[in-house]
Amino acid sequence: MQKRKSPDGISTNDLVFSAHVGTNDEVFPNILKLYVLPGSRVADVTYGKGVFWRKINIKEYIFYPTDLKTGTDCRNLPYEDLMFDCLVFDPPYMHTPGGTAHSSHQNFEQYYQNNATNSDKKYHEAVLDLYYQTAKEAYRVLKKDGIFIVKCQDEVCANKQRLTHVEIINEYSKYGFDVEDIFVLVRKNHPGVSRIIKQRHARKNHSYFLIFKKSV
Repeated sequence: MQKRKSPDGISTNDLVFSAHVGTNDEVFPNILKLYVLPGSRVADVTYGKGVFWRKINIKEYIFYPTDLKTGTDCRNLPYEDLMFDCLVFDPPYMHTPGGTAHSSHQNFEQYYQNNATNSDKKYHEAVLDLYYQTAKEAYRVLKKDGIFIVKCQDEVCANKQRLTHVEIINEYSKYGFDVEDIFVLVRKNHPGVSRIIKQRHARKNHSYFLIFKKSV
């Protein structure tokens, strides 16, 4: 009887897992570890305060940090075609509640300092419009097999569930992006208190990192 060949590699549970309780800067290094090699040319087009990069040695990459505050619109990037190995995108991912919801994402714009708001869409559709327009630019500037890292969160809009991560995955597939991975990030603390008469949906306390590869 032929002896069964032992599997290659070593036995370990020291692995990168798909779900985490923590913060963005705790998860982001694991994503780079799996998908972005040192020396890669990387653009973070919604850099803001650089939260993702707090635990990263930026010198390991050829790094381009930009946002609206630096004068760069993520929907109209000042870069050449096929220039980058990786693009990072973390826009405001829900419409602003209250009186400004019809026209802008004002509160999130102030927080992130990176949100492009000029859109003829409203509410959740305006959020998606920003994701979709930026994806087309990402496709242009990424090399073949380039990695597109996208942060998002589902939301309830007009009392309807909008599974943003599903909408993005489905739309991006039309643009030539394959979804490679998904990371679920659960916040350590509870979301802020809201005034409600009756709760109709579970309050969102998790978000996603979606990892796409430019396939064609």
